[in-house]
Amino acid sequence: MSKSSEFSGFYKLPVSERVKLVKGFAGLSDEEAGLLEKPSVLSFDVANRMVENLVGVMPVPLGVAVNFVINGRDLVVPMAIEESSVIAAASNAAKIARMRGGFHATSTDPIMIGQIQIVGVQDADRARLEILAHKEQILKKANDQDPVLVSLGGGARDVEVRFVETFLGKMVIAELLVDCRDAMGPNAVNTMAEAVAPMIEEVSGGRVYLRIVSNLAVKRLARATAIFAKEALGGEEVVDGIVRAYAFAAADPFRCATHNKGIMNGVTAAVLASGNDTRAVEAGAHAYAARSGHYTSLTTWEKNADGDLVGTLEMPMAVGIVGGATASNPIAKIAVKILGVKSARELAEIIVSVGLAQNLAALRALAAEGIQRGHMSLHARNIAISAGAAGELIDKVAEQMVAERKIRVDRAKELLEKFSKR
Repeated sequence: MSKSSEFSGFYKLPVSERVKLVKGFAGLSDEEAGLLEKPSVLSFDVANRMVENLVGVMPVPLGVAVNFVINGRDLVVPMAIEESSVIAAASNAAKIARMRGGFHATSTDPIMIGQIQIVGVQDADRARLEILAHKEQILKKANDQDPVLVSLGGGARDVEVRFVETFLGKMVIAELLVDCRDAMGPNAVNTMAEAVAPMIEEVSGGRVYLRIVSNLAVKRLARATAIFAKEALGGEEVVDGIVRAYAFAAADPFRCATHNKGIMNGVTAAVLASGNDTRAVEAGAHAYAARSGHYTSLTTWEKNADGDLVGTLEMPMAVGIVGGATASNPIAKIAVKILGVKSARELAEIIVSVGLAQNLAALRALAAEGIQRGHMSLHARNIAISAGAAGELIDKVAEQMVAERKIRVDRAKELLEKFSKR
């Protein structure tokens, strides 16, 4: 029997009931469900081996976005984020998308680029030809470094050479293309780049300096598209408003920075929950948005012949399900189990779908409701907590501030004092 990710009133349930539903949906064990309810699962012993100079563990709220259908499969998506309204917005957008079949996502092979910087070359064209002439030897040397990856169907696939003009003159950049399979891959790529550097130095006649993975993973892309019914959005006028908002972002980098940040609200939260490198994904996303020389939108939005809204998001997505924090953080392991993914590509397709949903939610709020309505309601609760409210007083103080449109710490303290006396 297929499972549905459409949970009505999920946000109204106590945390214990939410965990119980996710446990049943994802087939979590009693131990795994128990870990989710513990306030701090990452032990000092494990954390001390993950970073240097450990002094504590910084908790981040973990929630799940519901209602997602991606490539025909119902999913609940773990998201780790401190910002209010993000998870609710993604869930709402996913609910609208499922009316037209949900999200359809694809991805390319998990190819990462290792860059080898060569300087002091007398004849750049000759150096390029010599490097390419020795491609097979270079690839063999690279693959000798990671026989396990090769046995799994991955490994170094190709060598490319580019010229880069700098203020210090022309540099020759050899690029090693590595299929990382289900790992994000920087360690494997960097090891291979280090190993082939002496050979490249010899055949090019120059000197090798940097040997490092690139986070602009243009060979490792994920793409999601969805149709959002006009009636669910509020009519064709709202659809037109969203397209106009997109046109503004596509043309103006000042608007686009916030537009793309909204996409990354969803992407980063899902990347973090799965134990992947948020900084690498964010760097790749923004660099990809500027690849034409003009910083522009990662998404595209248009109205189809039926008047419905069609959205697409394409971006680099260097994520893995083996190695790194995904292997060492117990909550990240549970997040991956909740998703039920079997490959890094499948994880990438889910994350890019969340990014598209998040962008739709933000654009709809701007076009139809105003961004403050939902966001400020949840923000008011954070302000109430910071003022010292606890239990039922959190909601009471927050609701009053929203009604007054005075969401400030000083007002929260006044209301807290007033309500506490009753």
